[in-house]
Amino acid sequence: MLFETRGIESGYGRSQVLFGVSLRLDQGEVVTLMGRNGMGKTTTVRTIMGILPLLKGRIWLDGNDISGLPSHEIARRGLGYVPEGRRIFPNLTVRENLAMAAIHRRDGRWTIDKVLELFPRLAERLSNGGTVLSGGEQQMLAIGRALMTNPNLLILDEATEGLAPVIREEIWNKLLALKESGVSILVIDKEIDALCKIADRHYLLEKGEIVWTGSTVEFRSSATLLETYLAV
Repeated sequence: MLFETRGIESGYGRSQVLFGVSLRLDQGEVVTLMGRNGMGKTTTVRTIMGILPLLKGRIWLDGNDISGLPSHEIARRGLGYVPEGRRIFPNLTVRENLAMAAIHRRDGRWTIDKVLELFPRLAERLSNGGTVLSGGEQQMLAIGRALMTNPNLLILDEATEGLAPVIREEIWNKLLALKESGVSILVIDKEIDALCKIADRHYLLEKGEIVWTGSTVEFRSSATLLETYLAV
């Protein structure tokens, strides 16, 4: 087992959002966290990353307890985070965004050249500032920046939100390539068909609790899951 949360609880101020979320991810797996808007998906990953306080429960990465560590230490332990909204540094160039992520990087195969090989579009924009990149290029940069830390686990929150269909397809193809190269991924997105094409297992979140987990085959064979937990 590469990663596990057990019974984590968190929220915002006096408002509790998560009520005992437990999930696990094995080495080389792609796992999804799905649910309607407002069910606690982003809260879950922000709690995992130490952005929100962990009120209860434990979190393990590669056998080490990372519960309650500050965000920068969690990143150094091997969690690469691609946040909702991408959050690249707009006043830095593409090269500088990637180089910043490498300052405290772990040993591993990901370098600027490797990221540019994965995302050739970025190679054409190396000297461009973040503000002049398209939404798709910003997403590629956000993923590349996370990879530059050489993470054990890559976490993506709304991986393709707001992107044109052709760019969404390109991002999904890149994530599939990452999976095939052995990268472990936890991903949140609304593109259910695309998620099912790349994911091994799924978790469904409803009002801050895991209500179902299973394989892609099991997910697709259930006639009620989509209507009950994902239909708007």
